[in-house]
Amino acid sequence: MSIRAGFGFGEDVCWSSVNRRLREGPQVPDMLRSRPERLKMRWITRHDVKVDRVACPWLIKRFVDPEAEFIFVAEDELLATAARLSAIPFDAPSLAAVKLNHRGQCCTFEAFIEDYKLTDPALRRMALIVRGADIRGQEHVSAESPGLRAIAHGFALSGINDEERLKQEFPIYDALYHYVCRQAR
Repeated sequence: MSIRAGFGFGEDVCWSSVNRRLREGPQVPDMLRSRPERLKMRWITRHDVKVDRVACPWLIKRFVDPEAEFIFVAEDELLATAARLSAIPFDAPSLAAVKLNHRGQCCTFEAFIEDYKLTDPALRRMALIVRGADIRGQEHVSAESPGLRAIAHGFALSGINDEERLKQEFPIYDALYHYVCRQAR
């Protein structure tokens, strides 16, 4: 049986195909699949995650390092804690020393795609949605962006901690990924 649902994006989503794709998981890029050993990487960002700081961990877990560990701290502790824990800092636009960051009009999610040479067209489409949801004044780049922003801010208002936000929001990003995959056809 197939259940269909509309999301106001001009297209129905067929849950049976979404569930199948979620079970299969995203494709791991060849450059990452061929790494001789998988190291568990540590990543650090500012606490109180919303759009980009949920999207980036999702991208890391699904396409860069499935065993990644995430640490959340106050912005003024970010660089010192990153150095002490050998963690890779990301998404701290006010800290120029952070390489994986907003770049011009682009969000950190786009910086990850560029630096990790991820070529999946669906990820590039998702990047526009994330940018429009994350960066004020960029809402026009994607019709889906305001909805993603509302979801992220709703989770923030729920009072759950950052780790729980990732856990609860990753399925939303999985579904969004499969939605844009279908759009790319």
